[in-house]
Amino acid sequence: MSKPLKFVIALAIPLILGFIGSYFTRKSVNTWFVNLNKPVFNPPNWLFAPAWTVLYILMGIAFYLVWQQGYAPNMRLAFVVFAIQLLLNLLWSALFFGLRNPLLGFVDIVLLWIFILVNIILFYHLERVAGLLLIPYILWVTFASVLNLSILILN
Repeated sequence: MSKPLKFVIALAIPLILGFIGSYFTRKSVNTWFVNLNKPVFNPPNWLFAPAWTVLYILMGIAFYLVWQQGYAPNMRLAFVVFAIQLLLNLLWSALFFGLRNPLLGFVDIVLLWIFILVNIILFYHLERVAGLLLIPYILWVTFASVLNLSILILN
């Protein structure tokens, strides 16, 4: 497979999953979410879409950097962990916004954080830049975890 095609696919995977997740968010962000008690540090709603878009692009680039090295048995775990963290990311939107359940969202985001950390470590050992590109992601999810927990406590 050509490098440009790999790059497009690597970017498309997280962006498509993010778009699917936004379906759940759009249904609740201007209805249910508006009525929740939120902490004072809750960012404005408009910030989330561009922040997540950048993070999905960084995830795609990180995946591409590892994937372009080819495939070896030692990469399998990194690809599996990458896929799991993407699915947990999508699941969070479905749980928190789709089911309107901050408790299940919090359980999911804790698991997501763990898988992102493992993903960073695995990618870093395969391609340092790929691991480093995921640091903004774990920082954002750390903030989102605190936000999720605060909403759970306040409601």
